[in-house]
Amino acid sequence: MKFSAALVLAVWAFPLGLLAQGAPQQKVFTLLDASDYRHYIVTFGAAELAATKKPAPGEWPWLKANIPLFDCSNKQFENMYYFRWFAFEKHVVHTKNFGYLITEWLPKPQFANYGVLPDAAPFHLREARWLRNAKIAEDYARYWILPGARPREYSFALAASVRDVTLATGGTQLGVRMLPALIANYKAWVATQYDPSAGLFWSIDTRDAMEKSISGDGYRPTLNSYMVGDARAIADFARAAGETAVAENYAHKAATLEHTVETKLWNPKDRFYEVLSPALDSGISQQKKFKNNGTALKFAGVRELIGYIPWEYYKPAPGHAVAWEQLFNPGGFAGEYGPATAERRSPRFNFPSRDQCTWNGPSWPYATTQTLLALAHLLHGPPQPYIGKKQYYRLFTDYVRGQHRTLADGKRIDWIDEDLNADTGEWIARAKLIAKRSPQVGRGNYYNHSEFADLLITGLIGLRPRAGRELVLHPLLPQDEWSYFALDGLPYHGHLLTIVYDKTGDHYHRGRGFTVFVDGKKLASRPTLGPLEAALPN
Repeated sequence: MKFSAALVLAVWAFPLGLLAQGAPQQKVFTLLDASDYRHYIVTFGAAELAATKKPAPGEWPWLKANIPLFDCSNKQFENMYYFRWFAFEKHVVHTKNFGYLITEWLPKPQFANYGVLPDAAPFHLREARWLRNAKIAEDYARYWILPGARPREYSFALAASVRDVTLATGGTQLGVRMLPALIANYKAWVATQYDPSAGLFWSIDTRDAMEKSISGDGYRPTLNSYMVGDARAIADFARAAGETAVAENYAHKAATLEHTVETKLWNPKDRFYEVLSPALDSGISQQKKFKNNGTALKFAGVRELIGYIPWEYYKPAPGHAVAWEQLFNPGGFAGEYGPATAERRSPRFNFPSRDQCTWNGPSWPYATTQTLLALAHLLHGPPQPYIGKKQYYRLFTDYVRGQHRTLADGKRIDWIDEDLNADTGEWIARAKLIAKRSPQVGRGNYYNHSEFADLLITGLIGLRPRAGRELVLHPLLPQDEWSYFALDGLPYHGHLLTIVYDKTGDHYHRGRGFTVFVDGKKLASRPTLGPLEAALPN
């Protein structure tokens, strides 16, 4: 299968958005009233004016038209849900040449692509797949196969991210039509980053969007896990396209790389996935360092949060779940406002650096997102004795608590920025730029470098997207934390879902327990919060 400019144009021109916008013509919201949540956006707009001296551009009409409504007994979570959509909307731009794009930093109109970068693109696509305008996710996915898009500027699981979109829309057309380009992208990673002598991909921590890490460069759990996910996604799309040989080839690549990660990147001494590097002096250039030439390899000897990424892309060996004991360990990653990115017991934890962006200990929403995704996958698998729903909820709660900022007048507002101090909640890059009187102060405003809505939808509420008609809900919310919640107007496989939990039945008056409605009609329910499965209507 050859990748050509003509094929790119054909993929771009095909109106895939129309296929995914098959929700019946009906009332969008079955249970909730959008006007009840507008006050959040008014509050966020006032806070934006106070924090940046710039008025908010008026996000409510876009939000009302696009996002599922969310209501719950925990108003901190409810507030943060709407804040993160408020922040996300600022990064969605419609362009003449590319259709919709989603930016990481606030959009830069002076650039043809508004400053789009690939490192957080998986998060952007996972969030955008829950918007009612399906073209936003589809245009943005297709952008990454266009000439000049630079999808390998940072580590990026492109094929796996496209598959995430199709699992929500229910159609494979997007992935099938992108298949030649996804294969070409995989081969380009192999050409530049794969070391056949090790059977692994190597990467520079900065190109993983994780600069100044303790482990540094090497065969990292990051890119290697992403490539397992990409190979498996390519195999799925090839199977859907009837390309059996291609599917078998990439399924084999995924299985082989997964086995190599399991056997080579798992440090049995530390009982953790760690970076493996040639035992050379750090002064040697990265390019020379990975022309291995038989040099002995050694583990970095430090546990970092990236050691949880394998769970996001495949099912590691059951015994390796012991690694999750470190998440809230005081010598591990425990933090008041989110997990540290490196274990505290390391002698190089928070080593001195003049750089405002470091991954040697600060908590990064980027890394917390990856950890929440990985933990959700673990908890949706076979039982294990190391970590459970209560710890998942604690991690999510810490994540919510960390997304704030205190203004000069003492007012605390909702905020998302770059890296933060896991113990104090202070935004580190912002503070350092202010101290330097840098003209870049404010660069991290509404930094779109993580996710929130998707984590809540697929984790706490537990919608597990599937390729077929099976609707699977496996909520990770502990039984007694919330007395009610509702997610209303959620697009899924050409339908609109309403997912409701009402402990007593007295809040929403739709019955007691856990219920899912499809296009306004009750599909399935159970009397308590827990797993719920049913077949979607045709």
